[in-house]
Amino acid sequence: MIGTSISPRNENFWQVIQSYYLLTKPRIIPLLLITTTASMFMAGKGTVDPLLLIMTLLGGTLAAASAQTFNCVYDQDIDYDMKRTRKRPIPSGRVQSNHAIIFGIFLAILSFSILVIAVNLLSALLAMTGIVFYMLIYTHWLKRHTSQNIVIGGAAGAIPPLVGWAAVTGDLSWSAWALFTLIFLWTPPHFWALALMISDDYAQVGVPMLPVVEGVESTVKQIWIYTWITFAFSLIFIYPLHSAGFVYFSFALILGLTFIYKAWQLLQQPEKKDCAKSMFKYSILYLMLLCSGIVVDSWQLSHQLTDSFDRQIMALLNLWLNFC
Repeated sequence: MIGTSISPRNENFWQVIQSYYLLTKPRIIPLLLITTTASMFMAGKGTVDPLLLIMTLLGGTLAAASAQTFNCVYDQDIDYDMKRTRKRPIPSGRVQSNHAIIFGIFLAILSFSILVIAVNLLSALLAMTGIVFYMLIYTHWLKRHTSQNIVIGGAAGAIPPLVGWAAVTGDLSWSAWALFTLIFLWTPPHFWALALMISDDYAQVGVPMLPVVEGVESTVKQIWIYTWITFAFSLIFIYPLHSAGFVYFSFALILGLTFIYKAWQLLQQPEKKDCAKSMFKYSILYLMLLCSGIVVDSWQLSHQLTDSFDRQIMALLNLWLNFC
């Protein structure tokens, strides 16, 4: 699974750069950075040192890139068999697997060094834990052996908020673990929607994704349940944690109800891939905007608006009680 005798097929230096860049699956990384940023702003109550933010995001980017590179090496056999992934750098012969391993190790070392030097040891260790968990627990153990692979494996993608929180505070609070749990709960409906779209590919290579093992209707029901749980859990930052205010609540309510509506549409038409595609795309938008809501809510102006709103509500409540 790790060796290959295919000769590199890049024609020039820029194609080599592009091939190694594609090894990191760059489209996945921005969402991880958004969750890291949201965590840092919540931890810093709206104030984050710009240099600390840049170094943390850089270290996180390199760690994620390393994990995805190792994933490409490990999954090269099924990537070659699936039409959707056959053109990736390793199965297409543009990068040799032993070179990709060296590249992945280099990225991991660089990530750890940056985080240790410019941030702190805890954030660096958490980033490395993410790489190890993603490779050993998800890619090696879960992905090819159980239909619950993405449920447990989702923990790997939930680690970036912990890295961000640790970067700002040097420790991990209940709110940090709540962010971790939110991403953990969001992952199944997000990934299963994708799995519904490409279930034939997974069936072809024997990867036991939920739609392949239990069928479309069972998967859609699970998406429906997890979407409700994700929405309900997103409100924990309002109560009992009190780590977010009215601005975040507005984001969570509107985005969450729309998320549920998308899941309901899929529930009504489980066989329709367009509904699965719509659910998948919205799940990305949901997390991006929810994290944006966390950032905006953390700003001082938002706190002032929230305090003003609370005072108005209390004044109206007192007026009503006095009237009664």
